[in-house]
Amino acid sequence: MSEADESDDQRRARGLPPAPHLPGDPVSEPPEPPKPVNIGFGLVVAASVVLVLAFVLQLLDKDALTEELIAQNTDENITGAQIAAGVESMLWALVVGAAAIGGLMVLFAWKARQGTRSARTVVTVLVVVTALLSLLGGGYTVIGAVLLALGGAALMYLPSVDPYFPRVVKNP
Repeated sequence: MSEADESDDQRRARGLPPAPHLPGDPVSEPPEPPKPVNIGFGLVVAASVVLVLAFVLQLLDKDALTEELIAQNTDENITGAQIAAGVESMLWALVVGAAAIGGLMVLFAWKARQGTRSARTVVTVLVVVTALLSLLGGGYTVIGAVLLALGGAALMYLPSVDPYFPRVVKNP
């Protein structure tokens, strides 16, 4: 078999990029992902949506959080207005951060769904970041998002789907 007759998967298994396609060349369809990979992708997308929704809901309930923090304040140098401004800034930062992490999780889960091994690793790292983000707040909704993301990432590591993610061969 010549190099020109190799499939993209065979080239990737040898550590090469996919063959370039010239204009007018027929484009071959990628192989259908295994069912666990599709389910894992769906769980990661759901986790991303739930993660963003959790922090948006917390932003909408900022008054209750602000009142609680003002009541707990024991420092006379910090005013209620300063606490209120800090809470709103923090919540907006959490919403933007959750949206960014959620978007990256979806992007790399999509690439993992296409069989890219390194994207599967990036999804796993982002799930760990999401778990760490859950320590900042969000309550049970964020914990639910983390569990969904963990389930989705775990499905991409099942032994039955390992052949779908070819190992990159390193040249000596």
